[in-house]
Amino acid sequence: MHQALEIERHRAAIYRTDLSRPIKLAVEFEIINTSTTFFDYGCGHATDVEKLKNMGIASAGWDPYYKPDAPLNSADVVNLGYILNVIEDTQERLESLKNAWKLTNKVLIVAAQVLVNSFSAKKQIGYGDGIVTRRNTFQKYYQQEELKKYIDSTLEVDAIPVCLGIYFVFRDEEEKENFRAEWYHSGVIAPRIRLATKKYEDCKQELEPLIKFYTKRGRLPVQGELEPETEEKILEEFVSIRRAFKVILQATDEAEWDAIAYRRSLDIQVYLALVQFEEKRPRFSKLPAKIRHDIKAFFGTYRDACEVADEKLFSLGEPKIIKAACKKSKIGKLTPSALYVHIKALWELEPLLRIYEGCASRVFGRLEETTLVKLHINQPQISYLYYPDFDTDAHPALKSSLVIDLQTFKITRGDYSNSKNPPILHRKETFVSPKYRLYKKFVRLTQREEKLGLFENPSEIGTRNGWQKSLDEHGIEIKGHTISC
Repeated sequence: MHQALEIERHRAAIYRTDLSRPIKLAVEFEIINTSTTFFDYGCGHATDVEKLKNMGIASAGWDPYYKPDAPLNSADVVNLGYILNVIEDTQERLESLKNAWKLTNKVLIVAAQVLVNSFSAKKQIGYGDGIVTRRNTFQKYYQQEELKKYIDSTLEVDAIPVCLGIYFVFRDEEEKENFRAEWYHSGVIAPRIRLATKKYEDCKQELEPLIKFYTKRGRLPVQGELEPETEEKILEEFVSIRRAFKVILQATDEAEWDAIAYRRSLDIQVYLALVQFEEKRPRFSKLPAKIRHDIKAFFGTYRDACEVADEKLFSLGEPKIIKAACKKSKIGKLTPSALYVHIKALWELEPLLRIYEGCASRVFGRLEETTLVKLHINQPQISYLYYPDFDTDAHPALKSSLVIDLQTFKITRGDYSNSKNPPILHRKETFVSPKYRLYKKFVRLTQREEKLGLFENPSEIGTRNGWQKSLDEHGIEIKGHTISC
């Protein structure tokens, strides 16, 4: 029966006007940059190749149908984007993955279609381990964990999930751990200059690399961590790195630097807790040098750092502890069933709650289209919610959701894009940090709405229709974040 069907694989290639999702992520994480080479294995219409060339990145591609005569080049970054799921022959599928890996010097990007429980294969023709689509193409829909196991077992690697159905596979173990650690890195900015001393002004250019380093790592660099020329200039002017930093402290608020160091120590706790989920935590000697220096600076020893991380990790098994942490959180909006946090405020949660969310993101990555993260209190679940108009709409509507069960790792997708009465948000400032650029605007709107009595019946205003009914009853219209009575 299978042999009677002639699958038209080339019809699975789609025309795009922008970079594909896997390549967008690789550019965002600087896996692909102007100093790397790129090769697209199974490039289809070669949109990614051409777009990257226009960005000044050396790029090439090969495709068995559209570019069969193109040479198979090795490159720093190789993309195998949505190829595994369209090959019906299991042996050929395996060889494609191996061949792409052979061409990879640094990072292999693997992307494939992932099955969620809203997908229905009804009215589709079963074929091998997948289906035949209406376009007469083959589709193999993977489970997220299934895809990782397939990559790992075939290539004898530990693939890193970046998003649903998208993995980065690193050649270098140290680079892999660096990327994994960066995933849990807090986004902080350098303290502003409060009182620029003459010494600071005279040496501002020499001090800038030291400011950037401390802001990123929360500690002073050890010998060899700065560029040789930079380090030489600092030592020539100040004799030691520590003395140079004292000049920076005199011009800024020392407490802000202490806060950066503390935040970085929390990042290390989260990282060490979540790598324990792997087969085994890396030996200290196998960690990247910068992470080893971080651990020594913040914890003294690797053992002490792991003990702190493990204490938080094991406490996740106690629902009461999660509930208590959510209730105590100064970040996010608490409801009886969950804590809702804006994606940009996730890093400001205490480590226990960041590890809780990390239990999902370490397996599935983190969805690009995420506005709010919902930390469920009464069951081990994490939800990623998408409100595309969060910043511009005073009361944005939910467009889609993805719920991950941390016990079964079952994925449930919700689509509200065609709903006539979707759920909406109120009190947007409660989801974000006071550092959020629109925080004050959100606060002013909420204060005005409270004075007008718009929140008197909270159970009736959770949807678009219910909220509009309340506005009509009060004779109120909202445009942007401005209220008209």
